[in-house]
Amino acid sequence: MTQERGQRTEPGGNEQDRAATVRVFIALAPPDEAKEELERELIPAYEAYPGMRWNRVEDWHITLAFLGELPIGTVPLLRPPLAELAASRRPVELALRGGGQFDERVLWSGIDGDVEGLHRLATDVRTVVRECGIAFEDRPLRPHLTLARARRDDPSSVVDVAAALAGFSGRRWPAERLHLVGSNFGRGPGPIRYRDIEAWSFDRH
Repeated sequence: MTQERGQRTEPGGNEQDRAATVRVFIALAPPDEAKEELERELIPAYEAYPGMRWNRVEDWHITLAFLGELPIGTVPLLRPPLAELAASRRPVELALRGGGQFDERVLWSGIDGDVEGLHRLATDVRTVVRECGIAFEDRPLRPHLTLARARRDDPSSVVDVAAALAGFSGRRWPAERLHLVGSNFGRGPGPIRYRDIEAWSFDRH
């Protein structure tokens, strides 16, 4: 998730051209320095729990709106209004802090910093999606960065790692770009991979 304003990757390639839909979400991504900081903190957990399904560091993101499966032809409708939204907004200042878990299955890191600004951005993003006529499940925003999922026979590992992350406090960083992401790349028996469909820089001035 590193494209600059207006740089795009079509939700295609030969495999995707054959697909009728693409799973889409809109997100922010921490910079490399922030991800590396958290990755170092997770080294003991990586070594202690290799059986957990760890997300790739390059796929770490903060979801603002999950749109689910969309017809590929619908995706271009989102590009102009999301580009306009990004161009009109300053970057929000965020940080990764602590850890937690959902249902003893999903391990996450929490989000600190301008959380109020993050909520405002998510509200505006979801308004754009609705104005494009795209239906989606508008769940309350619970800002987090998903790190891993437990195997069904080993829920305690997520609880243990979340507790070990409780004291983590990362550096503050500006979210530089708004990302429109497709998440069915590599769909199949292996882990799902994420790739920017397009990303737009926020106003830095």
